[in-house]
Amino acid sequence: MLGIIQFISISCGIVLSFFPDEYDRAAHNWLPSVDSASADTKHWPTDVSRDIIPVGCHSHNDYWRRVPLYSALQAGCVGVEADVWLFDDELYVGHTTSSLTPRRTLRSMYVDPLVAILERQNPITDFQPGANSPAHGVFDTDPGQSLLLLIDFKTAGPETWYAVSKHLGPLRDRGYLTHFNGEELIQGPITVIGTGNTPFNLVTANTTYRDIFFDAPLDRLVDEDPDQSAYTQQNLEMVSRDTNTQSTNLGQGQSGMPAVITANTFNSTNSFYASVSFQKAIGFPWPFHFTQHQMALIRRHVRVAHRQGLKVRYWALPSWPRSLRNHIWRVLAQEGVDVLNVDDLVGATKGDWNTEVFDWWP
Repeated sequence: MLGIIQFISISCGIVLSFFPDEYDRAAHNWLPSVDSASADTKHWPTDVSRDIIPVGCHSHNDYWRRVPLYSALQAGCVGVEADVWLFDDELYVGHTTSSLTPRRTLRSMYVDPLVAILERQNPITDFQPGANSPAHGVFDTDPGQSLLLLIDFKTAGPETWYAVSKHLGPLRDRGYLTHFNGEELIQGPITVIGTGNTPFNLVTANTTYRDIFFDAPLDRLVDEDPDQSAYTQQNLEMVSRDTNTQSTNLGQGQSGMPAVITANTFNSTNSFYASVSFQKAIGFPWPFHFTQHQMALIRRHVRVAHRQGLKVRYWALPSWPRSLRNHIWRVLAQEGVDVLNVDDLVGATKGDWNTEVFDWWP
């Protein structure tokens, strides 16, 4: 029964993503206009996001949307996701290799558009002859909010790592990337997080400069509380492995890991998110509510991640029935989960997560 419900949930999420919503229809507002900086008193150089309030949501599989990137920005999502595949030094964006096309690349869909948006958000004018310092982000209502670009490495970690780093050059060269300079974290308009086959050993290899951060495994963070000592020992034994392993395609939070994970392995100098599959780590709320054990797990995840300065994110959240989905969103937000992984941008960003009878249908 649970399997059938999960299948329906995933299917409904995928089907709904192909229909335009109000954010899809308004996404064209983000495209450059020759009249955008005119003398019209209703407009100003950075007004593209003038009425958009950033919301702690992550546009799951953003490249599936009718208007990738722009729909998520129009909704106010602070995070977007791109799955990348490396072929002949080019990074193609898509869920599987069968969905790849020559024109859908990391540069064309995300890097170049973000450069254009940030150039517009940081204009050089008679009133401001120099660049903003620090540079303003994509949201005019909150210029300090960094956009979280989650890049899912689908091909071999090391090779894909170097390609991603190279293709981020236009953002890096303009000083738009959040980075660690060896002493402190400098926030920029764009924060890049590597997931999938991203190799942790390469993330941490450079101790004086990093601008790609890790998506740490939330369920494997070590808790130093005395009451959790038994769990800690079990966790250390579970993750202990040979550091010379050549397995670099192990999935989120698995590749290039050290032999032993301690409480200091993941922190804000090398990681940003702490993520895990909701279905795997918490399980389906049955019968449509969280058990005490599930609530304890969520609270422990939030406590340990926040102690290390990491943002909590669950993926594989149930998206149907809508009342259950809304209930899960509400509980996670109340418990301190930082970013909701969502397919329904309208439902997530409106903030109206009430439970109604008709919400039990797609």
